Amino acid sequence: MLQPQSSRAAGEAMRDLTAPEPQKKGRRQPRVTVQPEAMSAAGRYVVLTALCVLCYCNSLRGELVHDDVWAIINNPDVRPGSSLINIFSNDFWGKMMADNTSHKSYRPLCILSFKLNILLGGMTPLYFHMVNVCFHCAVTCLLMHTCKSCVFEDSRLAFITALLFAVHPVHTEAVSGVVGRADVLACLLFLLTFLSYVRSVGVCVSEDSLPSTMSACSLIVSLLLGTCAMLIKETGITVFGVCVLYDALVLCCKPLINHLYSSRPGNLLYICSPFVKRACLISGYVVLIMSVRLWLMGGSMPLFSEQDNPASFSPHLLTRILTYSYLLSFNAGLLLAPIVLCYDWQVGSIPLVESLSDFRNVAAMLLAIVMVALCLHCVFSLQRQESREVLVGVLFLVFPFIPASNLFFRVGFVVAERVLYMPRSGIQTLPHNAKAHYNYANFLKDSGRHEEAIHHYTTALRLYPRHASAMNNLGTLTHCSEEAEHFYRKALDTNPQHNRALFNLGNLLKSQGKTKEAEVLLMDSINFGAHFADAYSSLASLYAEQKRFPEANEVYLKGIENCPDNSDLHNNYGVFLVDTGEGALAEAHYLQAVRLKPAHYVAMVNLGRLLRSSNENEAAESWYKRALQITRKVDILTPLGALYYNTGRFEEALQAQVLAMVSHTIEAEKMTLDIISREGSCIECYRLLSAIYSKRGNFTEALDALDRALQQNPSDLTVRAELYFSKGNQLREMNQLDRAFESYKLAVELKPDRSQAWMNMGGIQHIKGDYAAARMYYQRALLLNPGSKLLKENLAKLDRLERKLTVEA
Repeated sequence: MLQPQSSRAAGEAMRDLTAPEPQKKGRRQPRVTVQPEAMSAAGRYVVLTALCVLCYCNSLRGELVHDDVWAIINNPDVRPGSSLINIFSNDFWGKMMADNTSHKSYRPLCILSFKLNILLGGMTPLYFHMVNVCFHCAVTCLLMHTCKSCVFEDSRLAFITALLFAVHPVHTEAVSGVVGRADVLACLLFLLTFLSYVRSVGVCVSEDSLPSTMSACSLIVSLLLGTCAMLIKETGITVFGVCVLYDALVLCCKPLINHLYSSRPGNLLYICSPFVKRACLISGYVVLIMSVRLWLMGGSMPLFSEQDNPASFSPHLLTRILTYSYLLSFNAGLLLAPIVLCYDWQVGSIPLVESLSDFRNVAAMLLAIVMVALCLHCVFSLQRQESREVLVGVLFLVFPFIPASNLFFRVGFVVAERVLYMPRSGIQTLPHNAKAHYNYANFLKDSGRHEEAIHHYTTALRLYPRHASAMNNLGTLTHCSEEAEHFYRKALDTNPQHNRALFNLGNLLKSQGKTKEAEVLLMDSINFGAHFADAYSSLASLYAEQKRFPEANEVYLKGIENCPDNSDLHNNYGVFLVDTGEGALAEAHYLQAVRLKPAHYVAMVNLGRLLRSSNENEAAESWYKRALQITRKVDILTPLGALYYNTGRFEEALQAQVLAMVSHTIEAEKMTLDIISREGSCIECYRLLSAIYSKRGNFTEALDALDRALQQNPSDLTVRAELYFSKGNQLREMNQLDRAFESYKLAVELKPDRSQAWMNMGGIQHIKGDYAAARMYYQRALLLNPGSKLLKENLAKLDRLERKLTVEA
């Protein structure tokens, strides 16, 4: 086997022998010339960079859409002023890893890159996309260097490989979508880890000896880089498997085979000791970091629904095996012939393979035959140069894809093209793809350009006729109810479990008076999307219109149990309670809607109307004004003007009505500060100001606003308790758990019936490891809220932890 290190050393020795004589003093020195090889290599890097930019320059105009919104815009860990500690304790979406609703995707370094993006360029999407394209350029250039150093003898083959990688259409999602940075950056660190590991292994001093560890520093660097790859995306950890197998089957293979054929087999263990030490170090380190990773998950796996991965929920083992096998061949097809690409492979897009007679099994068998043939080729030709090329290709193809294969644990998708970024080895065509049209159509739809969006959804469907989401979105854009119904039903023919299509069709039929079919569809929408709050509201509204009040009440309560953080659901339930004469109960839900969404002015107006009906005019006025601090709309100004008129404040009533006519609007913060400058004792102003600062990530200022509200010493115990509760939430966001606990404690001392405060106190003790105290607070909260699913799950986690500690003891 040719060793690149030996070749370079020989070249250097040859140059020493043929070096020219030193020039004599005063004699003109010859001009320094650039070697043709260096110029050629530089030119190739320039070509690769230019191609990458050319392919993805159109993505620079894109917005932050879909998962970008949740990972960046709505992620509290990314906001300026947020604590860096939270990045390393929360998941990719900003939820605590121990939370039972957490996705368990731990990618702190990727979130850190988003945070740096915002610090340097704000929320401008252009800079996010520019960074992604730059990373793709870096990966492409590094791939050519890796192939030239460790795979091919001919540098032209390395260039062709990188060239195909640069323009491959399957990379569209990973590079154009900002959240795809996790895959691109993890691939960059994957290659750096591999190169650092190869560099740490020395050359063979003889054909009978295995290469020793030449650079311990490079080996340590490879461990650190591999860990960083894992902290960018979980698939990064597979690089360690690639390194060890490359070491065994390429770097150590020929000396090991020569030794086995020699007459001294007794020294095998001694001869292999350098490799064994490296392999043991890597294996032990992987076990260590995987243990830490599992510990961070809080002892539970992520929860996925049947829509996320229907095959894994199938009760039949044969169906799961056949479907998983076909999905492997489907992914291979995307790499070899990316004719049709899609942003979101819906559950109905790829039907389950349920029998051996399904023709798709042929594709799975062909893939199995090809992979077995490649592996046998590698085994029987380990000493030849060609085996190294095939072997490295197989390693880079298979290992990074293992976490997405469903072999070891359930994943949350059917097919995701972004996970093919690392496994991709080089394919040629650059066809039109449905995904680009679908993504752009969503952007146009959100921008209000509906006619253009319809055109691109139609194009996406022409390229990929089974795209249920495109059909559903077309139904929402059409102005004709018959056409909308056609698209909704077509989407459901493709995917009968598409909960949004079920919801949209149910609402359409409800508006047409077809209540029975609408009821069935809305119930199915809930069954296939238990956390889809709009479906609960719509079904409950249908029952209320039919005077089926007990059933409507039951649906609302079930919705609130499954979607406790949805402010609209609480507001809608409050309206229902008022309509059924339960105004006293409605107030609590209006307040909860405002707590969950401080800018929910509709709930504020509804609360003002409720208080006005009870002649609590001052309280009603304060809620109307609080709503006005958010937006000045007719729906707010009209009831406020009526209140002024009915209480004899005619001048103010006239001003309100004038403002209602012109719909004048100003920023909430500016108005709040103006009111505070005139009324320093406006407690609700400070609360709103705190909410505004908190939303911006200015947690210190938000906390200061709450302290100033408490300094007003409100006489109402409920208001004081709410302020202490809000302060506890703010401190918890700042990771000041001890101070947060004390604030919650003050809240429950004032209002002992606040179950959420008791539960939060239990959660803090749970995190700190005081399980006995945590149990006490959880049980106190459960007495106040016996139907809380989250409390029961937290208590179950405590039971598991205590049993584990008992067993270990």
